[in-house]
Amino acid sequence: MAGIELESHQVVLRPLVTEKGVHQSEKYNAYAFAVHPQANKADIRKAVEELWEVRVVAVRTQNRKGKPRRNRLTQGHTQSWKKAIVQLHDEDRIAFF
Repeated sequence: MAGIELESHQVVLRPLVTEKGVHQSEKYNAYAFAVHPQANKADIRKAVEELWEVRVVAVRTQNRKGKPRRNRLTQGHTQSWKKAIVQLHDEDRIAFF
């Protein structure tokens, strides 16, 4: 099955800088990113290695379902998105700040 070909800057949408993410980056050298929903683990690995020039050890992905929201009488939900947790080699680091 042939999918669409994504560029590196299209795969990684933004880093997720949260308390949990900062803890994982300090303790486990693992960083969280919001990624394109159609990107697979190989695409994510290649994109992170190209954009930050680091060595990726492992990639874990999660499909996050949108949360229900309500505004007066109308009901809807936030957009679903894909999250990737990328673990780097012990000698490599990414500085977001």
